[in-house]
Amino acid sequence: MAFDFKKEYKEYYMPPKKPVIVNVPKANYIAVRGKGNPNEEDGEYKQAIGILYAVAYTIKMSKKTDYLINGYFDYIVPPLEGFWWQDGVNGFDTAKKSDLNWISVIRLPDFVTKSDFDWAVKQASIKKKLDCSKAEFLTVDEGLCVQIMHIGPFDTEAASVEVMDKYLTDNEYENDVTDLRLHHEIYLSDVRKVAAEKWKTVIRHPIKKKQEK
Repeated sequence: MAFDFKKEYKEYYMPPKKPVIVNVPKANYIAVRGKGNPNEEDGEYKQAIGILYAVAYTIKMSKKTDYLINGYFDYIVPPLEGFWWQDGVNGFDTAKKSDLNWISVIRLPDFVTKSDFDWAVKQASIKKKLDCSKAEFLTVDEGLCVQIMHIGPFDTEAASVEVMDKYLTDNEYENDVTDLRLHHEIYLSDVRKVAAEKWKTVIRHPIKKKQEK
């Protein structure tokens, strides 16, 4: 049976609909960076997703090629994720989606090395006839975070963030969003097939213990 990250690492992919604190280990990702409204038809964000999946499935299907990845095991491609921020804004102004910065990512199995990744980028570009040169091998060490399962459209995430913020205050923690520790979302629903009110999105924020004054 193929390895399923969501099932094997439920602590990180399937939180309850209430805030929980987790210590997220370092992980490697296929990443594409960009800026702008993610809803724009044929925009930069949707092009980035195409690149991510092209590289992700090239790695997964490498077992059917002459390229052998050391330690390879069969797995289900993990869900799409994203790190988001707006310059000079604490949180998000959802009315200004064109100001969004993002790093769109798909997690890599630990057996994938940088050289394996570079091979996959070249192969995906050739096989898919798609320029995948924007893809990068990104290592993220999130550490201590709070997360929650948000149910509903992306534009209603502020309500779930408020719940997380109250939980932090009640438990003597505070948000620790920096240039390296960002607002993180994991998309568990296929938005093309599931009604918006039923979308499942993991929202994760970096945190630290509240400093005594």
